[in-house]
Amino acid sequence: MGYQSGFQPKLFYHRINLEQRVPQNHILRKVEKRIDFDFIYAEVKNSYGDKGNVSVPPPVILKMMLLLIFYNVRSERELINTIPLRLDWLWFLGYDLDDEIPNHSVLSKARARWGVSAFKTFFERIVWQCVEAGLVDGNKLFVDTSLIDADASTNSVVDTQSLKRHLNKNYSRLEERLDDLKDHKTTPANSRYVSTTDPDASVTRHSIGSSKLRYKTHRAVDPKHEVITATQITAGSVDDGDLLKEMIDIHENNTQTDVDTVVADSRYGKIDNFLACHDLGVNAHIPSLEKTQRGSGRQKGIFPKDAFTYDHENDTFTCPASQVLRMHHYNKKRKTYEYRASSKVCAQCLLREKCTRAKDGRTLKRHARQDDLDSMLKCANSRQAKRDLITRRHLSERSFAQSKQYGYKRARWRRLWRVKIQDFLIAALQNIQILISNSKSKAQSQKNALAGHLRPSSKRHALSIWPISCLKTIWRNMDTLASLGALAFIWTESSMRKHPVSGFGQQPVQADLIGISAGFDNHKEDWGGLLATEDYCSIGTMVCQAARACGGGCFAILEGGYNHDVLGHNVAALIDGLSS
Repeated sequence: MGYQSGFQPKLFYHRINLEQRVPQNHILRKVEKRIDFDFIYAEVKNSYGDKGNVSVPPPVILKMMLLLIFYNVRSERELINTIPLRLDWLWFLGYDLDDEIPNHSVLSKARARWGVSAFKTFFERIVWQCVEAGLVDGNKLFVDTSLIDADASTNSVVDTQSLKRHLNKNYSRLEERLDDLKDHKTTPANSRYVSTTDPDASVTRHSIGSSKLRYKTHRAVDPKHEVITATQITAGSVDDGDLLKEMIDIHENNTQTDVDTVVADSRYGKIDNFLACHDLGVNAHIPSLEKTQRGSGRQKGIFPKDAFTYDHENDTFTCPASQVLRMHHYNKKRKTYEYRASSKVCAQCLLREKCTRAKDGRTLKRHARQDDLDSMLKCANSRQAKRDLITRRHLSERSFAQSKQYGYKRARWRRLWRVKIQDFLIAALQNIQILISNSKSKAQSQKNALAGHLRPSSKRHALSIWPISCLKTIWRNMDTLASLGALAFIWTESSMRKHPVSGFGQQPVQADLIGISAGFDNHKEDWGGLLATEDYCSIGTMVCQAARACGGGCFAILEGGYNHDVLGHNVAALIDGLSS
């Protein structure tokens, strides 16, 4: 048995080579191989003078900021203190063991000197690399937003219209500073409530949570490999739909492709966005905001606009009580015609309680470009649009979920331009990960994909999630296809040797147990609006028949279902089908 002698450090180390110490499959090696950081020399050339001390090379600074985000290091001081301890970081930065590490202030000074444009260019170059690698299709675009907590406390928020500020000496001292902050605000944040710490952030409330100082990131994702093709940062109070056209323009500029279809949630479903997409020749697979708000708030229990019949020849509407609403006036600001019935007729109508709560009677609005709007709304309600909206829920959420590991939910720095830098670095890192993970040869990728589908596990049981695209021979109804996320087969090696049952996708498979994820939120009275209650019974029957053909069993997992008035009936129908 050996004993360790007292440790005595050597004065010289002759056999230490960082190149040999960093594994060949290390992620930073792959980044160094695929990404060109030297472009930053030309990008920030005008930010440096010809005289004075020699600066830290710009590529090194850019790499440091990338490490800060990539490893979600808490602060720049901690990053600088950790670099000498990490051989892989030293190698990535081009430093040796005895090289002097720059002071942490180099990073903050570089951000101020370079500005946002350098990091925007870095992000755009990564997007273009993804385009050249064939990872971007460009024709379809998924747009979504997410809130970012500002690096400021709500205690720093001052109500500029409060009378307390005239009674408190501290407020009077802040008066001059508040006026200066308002003059330098770079976002349309609430002008009444101003944060003395970060005036660009706005007080925003999300869902049932409390109001906080927040920014908002707007993101466009290409569905082929989920590459982020466009990203923007605004104050948290900015409406999601206000940037739709701008996001399309940025995507087309970054990818040099024309958008054919844009997919987004109902917050983008404003009239201006539908008409803008119509003018651009873009299909808008976006739920109508007016339709989603119908039947809620003041409109609860009120006849919707669809209950009124429009007469093109006479330019009138007919209400459910067979009364005529005629054009009253034109609103130039909203570009809508307003139709009204006689106030006396409405006052005496038996259906008044279900029609309006206004004293002057029911009014309807028709846009000046209503025909163009109707064509866009028809496209938004198509079967393909509903399938794209189902895809959007998972694709957009997955993209933001991957950003959490880089700390995107909270701003590292204050002021809008600094948060933009953080956003560009996070988006660039996600795209770099996609670029690296898809850098294998096409033949090798196909071989791995085939092996992943056909190779049985060495264990007794193996679980394989089969995509819905492989099940068209079972579910020929496309509405049914859209209601299921995946089909799971659990099989044993012995069952694979049995006579295979044809009809399960592209490859015949014998399954011991079949499980489905049943999307009850795709009922016609729920979010998806696709299926009837009897369709769930049909789904259960088909799964039961497939399980019997395999000589195995079946099960279902509850997924979605937000309309409790129909959820129980749908679940019961599926169970009836599974037990048939």
